[in-house]
Amino acid sequence: MAHSDKPKQPKILILATLAGGYAGADATGQVHLDYPANTYILPVMSPVMFPPEFFLRAFERGIDAIIIMYSGTDSPYKVEADGTASLVNRTYTLMKTRGIDIRRLRLAAICTVCVKPFLKEVNQMADLLKGIGFVKDEITAPAAAQAKGA
Repeated sequence: MAHSDKPKQPKILILATLAGGYAGADATGQVHLDYPANTYILPVMSPVMFPPEFFLRAFERGIDAIIIMYSGTDSPYKVEADGTASLVNRTYTLMKTRGIDIRRLRLAAICTVCVKPFLKEVNQMADLLKGIGFVKDEITAPAAAQAKGA
Protein backbone atom coordinates (compact mmCIF):
# COMPACT_ATOMS: atom_id res chain seq x y z
CA MET A 1 0.00 0.00 0.00
CA ALA A 2 1.46 3.37 -1.04
CA HIS A 3 1.90 6.05 1.60
CA SER A 4 0.86 9.55 0.66
CA ASP A 5 2.52 12.62 2.14
CA LYS A 6 -0.39 14.71 0.96
CA PRO A 7 -2.28 16.23 3.90
CA LYS A 8 -5.77 14.90 4.47
CA GLN A 9 -8.56 17.21 3.30
CA PRO A 10 -11.94 17.68 5.02
CA LYS A 11 -14.76 15.95 3.11
CA ILE A 12 -17.65 17.90 1.60
CA LEU A 13 -20.84 16.02 0.74
CA ILE A 14 -23.28 17.64 -1.66
CA LEU A 15 -26.85 16.38 -1.71
CA ALA A 16 -27.79 17.61 -5.17
CA THR A 17 -31.35 17.40 -6.41
CA LEU A 18 -31.79 16.08 -9.91
CA ALA A 19 -33.93 19.11 -10.79
CA GLY A 20 -31.37 21.65 -9.61
CA GLY A 21 -28.05 21.03 -7.88
CA TYR A 22 -27.04 17.92 -9.79
CA ALA A 23 -27.72 19.59 -13.13
CA GLY A 24 -25.66 22.58 -11.93
CA ALA A 25 -22.79 20.24 -11.01
CA ASP A 26 -23.08 18.57 -14.40
CA ALA A 27 -23.00 21.94 -16.17
CA THR A 28 -19.84 22.78 -14.22
CA GLY A 29 -18.21 19.57 -15.44
CA GLN A 30 -19.30 20.17 -19.01
CA VAL A 31 -17.43 23.48 -19.13
CA HIS A 32 -14.39 21.74 -17.57
CA LEU A 33 -14.18 23.89 -14.43
CA ASP A 34 -12.55 22.48 -11.35
CA TYR A 35 -13.82 22.36 -7.80
CA PRO A 36 -12.12 20.86 -4.72
CA ALA A 37 -11.34 17.16 -5.11
CA ASN A 38 -12.57 16.49 -1.57
CA THR A 39 -16.16 17.04 -2.77
CA TYR A 40 -18.57 14.14 -3.14
CA ILE A 41 -21.86 14.63 -5.01
CA LEU A 42 -24.87 12.46 -4.24
CA PRO A 43 -27.80 12.93 -6.64
CA VAL A 44 -31.17 12.85 -4.86
CA MET A 45 -34.80 13.36 -5.84
CA SER A 46 -35.50 15.62 -2.87
CA PRO A 47 -33.50 16.37 0.29
CA VAL A 48 -36.71 16.34 2.31
CA MET A 49 -36.47 12.53 2.24
CA PHE A 50 -33.49 12.61 4.62
CA PRO A 51 -34.19 12.82 8.37
CA PRO A 52 -32.01 15.08 10.57
CA GLU A 53 -30.31 11.93 11.94
CA PHE A 54 -28.88 11.25 8.48
CA PHE A 55 -26.85 14.45 8.67
CA LEU A 56 -25.67 13.74 12.21
CA ARG A 57 -24.54 10.23 11.25
CA ALA A 58 -22.72 11.64 8.23
CA PHE A 59 -20.81 14.05 10.48
CA GLU A 60 -20.06 11.29 12.99
CA ARG A 61 -18.69 9.12 10.17
CA GLY A 62 -16.28 11.75 8.88
CA ILE A 63 -18.16 14.00 6.49
CA ASP A 64 -16.95 17.47 7.49
CA ALA A 65 -19.55 19.57 5.68
CA ILE A 66 -22.79 19.08 3.79
CA ILE A 67 -24.27 21.37 1.18
CA ILE A 68 -27.86 20.72 0.17
CA MET A 69 -28.23 22.02 -3.38
CA TYR A 70 -31.77 22.19 -4.60
CA SER A 71 -33.80 24.30 -6.99
CA GLY A 72 -35.35 26.40 -4.22
CA THR A 73 -38.82 27.77 -4.86
CA ASP A 74 -38.51 26.65 -8.51
CA SER A 75 -38.62 23.03 -7.38
CA PRO A 76 -41.11 20.81 -9.21
CA TYR A 77 -41.94 19.22 -5.83
CA LYS A 78 -44.31 21.47 -3.88
CA VAL A 79 -43.11 20.47 -0.42
CA GLU A 80 -39.39 20.74 -1.18
CA ALA A 81 -38.62 24.42 -0.47
CA ASP A 82 -40.45 24.76 2.86
CA GLY A 83 -39.83 21.17 3.89
CA THR A 84 -36.10 21.40 3.24
CA ALA A 85 -35.79 24.67 5.16
CA SER A 86 -37.64 23.08 8.09
CA LEU A 87 -35.42 19.99 7.89
CA VAL A 88 -32.26 22.12 8.02
CA ASN A 89 -33.56 24.12 11.00
CA ARG A 90 -34.34 20.92 12.93
CA THR A 91 -30.90 19.58 12.07
CA TYR A 92 -29.22 22.80 13.26
CA THR A 93 -30.82 22.32 16.68
CA LEU A 94 -29.47 18.77 16.92
CA MET A 95 -26.03 19.83 15.69
CA LYS A 96 -25.81 22.44 18.45
CA THR A 97 -26.57 19.84 21.13
CA ARG A 98 -23.68 17.71 19.82
CA GLY A 99 -21.23 20.61 19.62
CA ILE A 100 -21.14 20.66 15.81
CA ASP A 101 -20.70 24.05 14.15
CA ILE A 102 -23.89 24.73 12.18
CA ARG A 103 -21.90 26.37 9.39
CA ARG A 104 -21.01 22.82 8.35
CA LEU A 105 -24.52 22.41 6.91
CA ARG A 106 -25.64 24.80 4.21
CA LEU A 107 -28.72 25.05 2.05
CA ALA A 108 -28.23 26.55 -1.43
CA ALA A 109 -30.60 27.16 -4.31
CA ILE A 110 -28.79 26.06 -7.47
CA CYS A 111 -30.47 26.00 -10.88
CA THR A 112 -29.78 23.67 -13.78
CA VAL A 113 -27.25 26.03 -15.41
CA CYS A 114 -25.84 27.67 -12.26
CA VAL A 115 -22.13 27.05 -12.81
CA LYS A 116 -20.83 30.12 -10.97
CA PRO A 117 -23.15 29.73 -7.95
CA PHE A 118 -22.26 26.03 -7.74
CA LEU A 119 -18.54 26.82 -7.71
CA LYS A 120 -19.04 29.66 -5.24
CA GLU A 121 -20.85 27.42 -2.74
CA VAL A 122 -18.30 24.62 -2.95
CA ASN A 123 -15.31 26.95 -2.72
CA GLN A 124 -16.82 28.90 0.20
CA MET A 125 -17.35 25.65 2.09
CA ALA A 126 -13.80 24.49 1.33
CA ASP A 127 -12.46 27.82 2.62
CA LEU A 128 -14.59 27.57 5.76
CA LEU A 129 -13.24 24.07 6.44
CA LYS A 130 -9.67 25.33 6.14
CA GLY A 131 -10.47 27.57 9.09
CA ILE A 132 -12.57 25.30 11.30
CA GLY A 133 -10.98 21.94 10.46
CA PHE A 134 -12.35 18.44 10.77
CA VAL A 135 -15.72 17.74 12.36
CA LYS A 136 -14.26 14.88 14.46
CA ASP A 137 -12.35 17.49 16.45
CA GLU A 138 -15.61 19.23 17.37
CA ILE A 139 -17.50 16.06 18.19
CA THR A 140 -14.76 14.61 20.39
CA ALA A 141 -13.85 17.91 22.10
CA PRO A 142 -16.95 18.06 24.39
CA ALA A 143 -16.52 14.39 25.38
CA ALA A 144 -12.85 14.97 26.25
CA ALA A 145 -13.67 18.07 28.27
CA GLN A 146 -16.40 16.17 30.11
CA ALA A 147 -14.01 13.29 30.91
CA LYS A 148 -11.46 15.73 32.36
CA GLY A 149 -14.13 17.21 34.62
CA ALA A 150 -15.19 13.79 35.92
